[in-house]
Amino acid sequence: MKAFVLRSYGSPDVLDLTEIDRPVPGEDEVLVRVRATSVQPYDWHHMRGEPYIARLMGGSLGPRRPKLDILGADVAGQVEAVGGRVTGFRRGDEVFAQLKQGGFAEYVCVQAGELAPKPRNLSFEQAAAVPLAANTALIGLRDVGRIQPGQKVLVNGASGGVGTFAVQIAKAFGAEVTGVCGPRNVGMVRSIGADDVIDYTKEDFTRDRRGYDLLLDNAGSRPGSACRRVLKPKGTYVAVGGPASRWFQPAVRVFSAVAMSPFVSQRMAVADVVACTENRRNLMALTELIEDGKVTPVIDRCYPFEEIPAAIRYQEEGHAQGKVVITV
Repeated sequence: MKAFVLRSYGSPDVLDLTEIDRPVPGEDEVLVRVRATSVQPYDWHHMRGEPYIARLMGGSLGPRRPKLDILGADVAGQVEAVGGRVTGFRRGDEVFAQLKQGGFAEYVCVQAGELAPKPRNLSFEQAAAVPLAANTALIGLRDVGRIQPGQKVLVNGASGGVGTFAVQIAKAFGAEVTGVCGPRNVGMVRSIGADDVIDYTKEDFTRDRRGYDLLLDNAGSRPGSACRRVLKPKGTYVAVGGPASRWFQPAVRVFSAVAMSPFVSQRMAVADVVACTENRRNLMALTELIEDGKVTPVIDRCYPFEEIPAAIRYQEEGHAQGKVVITV
């Protein structure tokens, strides 16, 4: 099969499109023919090995070379084969999943417990836009943010992959939602359900006096101390990510927000989607919202498989509306 293999850290040029052996599923695994995947910050952080501090933290970044050799955390495709102990899936089933790696290939083996049926009303490309971004938004709002109907929710970075899902999921939970984005995305953010939109080039959202119950910070454009100003006294701030630097960010930004929590009235928290062990359950919950018409993936561009490096370059620019998707 063909796959983009990562052998060293660097720019998208280090991704090597090559022929490798097709994987064989283990007893509890399913072999999936990948029909679509997507690119996101998770991929280029691992491709570049940044921030450098993460290489010393014992996670998925190796100190000198990548631990993940085939990137791609989102997968939508068809079951090709199943392991001996797998039940509930058969050849030809349309599925999707969130992985740690493997999506930038024509085939990938997935633990059966991590795989979910693809939403019936989505194409493979649309389904590939869902897993990591939508799961991040769901965990940030529901599990960490403890969102409740009628609450006022602010989404900073409302036009990106996580942000577009966060606006829709918050509305599905019955919240009043305000999105923060740039001027060219104001109309799009309104169109997916935001009750109000703040153009950050015209207004500093941290000076908004309306008082929010929950702030999901996907952009990291303002320090946590400033973001606290828009929260009610018992409001919740949830850090999801933000712009990266070579050495420390967004790690320091996230850790500083958490360190502040014991000393302020608001709850300051982090949504760690990588550590989540309930991805299949979450995908099933998202499927219900999608099939009910409450959540729809926003896709900016779709690239062919051979142009994954170009897709990552575009994603790295940070201006994509919603998701950047790959057809395999």
